[in-house]
Amino acid sequence: MTIDKTEAAAALDDISRVIANVKQSRIYQTSASMMMLWGAIVATGYLFAFFVPFRAAIGWLVLQVAGTLLTIAASVRWGSRQGRGGAEWRFGALMVLILLFGTLWAVVLGHFAPREMNVFWPTLFMFCYCVAGLWFGGAFTALGLGITALSIAGYFWAGGWLEPYMAVVDGGGLVLCGLLMRRA
Repeated sequence: MTIDKTEAAAALDDISRVIANVKQSRIYQTSASMMMLWGAIVATGYLFAFFVPFRAAIGWLVLQVAGTLLTIAASVRWGSRQGRGGAEWRFGALMVLILLFGTLWAVVLGHFAPREMNVFWPTLFMFCYCVAGLWFGGAFTALGLGITALSIAGYFWAGGWLEPYMAVVDGGGLVLCGLLMRRA
């Protein structure tokens, strides 16, 4: 049995599409776990800040350190599973750069009040999701735009309930998207 050039090209196109779909599915699967982890951390942070506002900074610091350590551990685990012999160092470096950039603007240059800080950080990270969507799929961009829009709406209209609102929108949004992406 022989095939002509057109059939061979069509078969190669099909193979390329399958490979691209598998890669995107693996990216979504891996990202889903991180989204759910950080969604739980973020929701906990907002609720802690709402119920114990005088200790909010300490609570957020503890949660951020714990989340970062868990993210690094997961990266090492996934890297070794994929035969890379360890962590994908670029993810850790990216997280450090985002945190340094955010801290520079939020604390040094911007002098944000707590209300502004509650909306700044999710919009900064959601911007990163929007950019990631350009390479890894529209779900990231949709997540970034959706949570950003809802965060800004909450800033203007949630009043004294901003922290619980953000726990649902930011934390819950990440968990929900993680669950949806896990099914992709």
